Amino acid sequence: MKIAVVCDVLGEENNGTTIAAMNLIRYLKSAGHEVRVLCADKSKKGCEGYYVAPNRSFGRILDKYVKKVGVSLPKKDKALVERALDGVEYIHSILPFALGKQAARYAKEHGIPMSAGFHMQAENLTCYLKIDKLKFLHKYIYRHIYKKFYRYVDAIHYPTDFIRGVFEKNIGRTTNGFVISNGVNPAVQKREVAKPPEFQNKIVIASTGRYAREKAQDTLLKAVKYSRYANKIQLILAGQGVKEKYYNRLARKLPVPPVMKFFTHSEITDVLNYSDMYVHPAAVELEGIACLEAIMCGKLTIVSDSALSATRKFALNEKCIFKTRNPADLAKVIDYWLDHPEEKAAAEALYLEGGANYRLEDCMDRMGEMIKTTANRV
Repeated sequence: MKIAVVCDVLGEENNGTTIAAMNLIRYLKSAGHEVRVLCADKSKKGCEGYYVAPNRSFGRILDKYVKKVGVSLPKKDKALVERALDGVEYIHSILPFALGKQAARYAKEHGIPMSAGFHMQAENLTCYLKIDKLKFLHKYIYRHIYKKFYRYVDAIHYPTDFIRGVFEKNIGRTTNGFVISNGVNPAVQKREVAKPPEFQNKIVIASTGRYAREKAQDTLLKAVKYSRYANKIQLILAGQGVKEKYYNRLARKLPVPPVMKFFTHSEITDVLNYSDMYVHPAAVELEGIACLEAIMCGKLTIVSDSALSATRKFALNEKCIFKTRNPADLAKVIDYWLDHPEEKAAAEALYLEGGANYRLEDCMDRMGEMIKTTANRV
């Protein structure tokens, strides 16, 4: 088939949305489809099959955020959209923004089957703007994107049951949804990796994610101070983001200086494999691929009990869950597992077994089936 993938967000593969989009594009090409990509990533200009829209400004505050996460957002460009979609047999949009909306309009006008991904959580935006306590805004955002976009597509791809439930509860209706994980890259797997010499006598606790208020790495930084093992814990916060200066201030209060930097994908796989434990403190999380990567490496994984995070469903049992944004409770959970090494080893084996459900190749095959099913139904 001739398939168009519409990416309102595309850029460096350092964020979940771009990674999900590029994984799908690569999969569709490998399956023999002719793929066109409509995006605003200037680095793709001149690349075969890419149609690049001009960038759009959303004002100083949002532009700063967008630049920090390494993506570009598009302006509407009707002529470009028509060129990109002319003659395609199927359209999949990653997000419900400018290009996605134009693509949905074109699909309806030309009778082209279309699906769309659900890769956004209203709380990500409201947390960044520090207005997340205004709960009515979340319902407004979800209802707005349904009214303006999702009601016009033939199928919705949800990475988790959690986000499907959130969306359908807020809009008050059931959608034609397919729950399919974005999947974990096959390069991420359990293997023997020796700790670096400087960490040999340390307890290495890893956490991966953008430094942002909703990711709540400050909870982990504070929790280490409460731990009975604080003098031995080597914390590794893999990432970058707008909260970096604040996290550095918290880091200076710890007896062992944390490692805080961005790692390449192969580097973070090594880090996960030589770590003693993984903590995912996020208070808001649509899926949590970083958490799944730790599970694929067979790590004891601790998550928050936040009602706004999908990662709670990944916990092996209640002993792996702490009260969200509660450093003292997280410290208790960390200490429990460090006090019970045999139970920890058994738990890690069970985590590794459960990770098989999130292999990228299997998830992409299910995406292919979603596209085939939707195309045949319309």
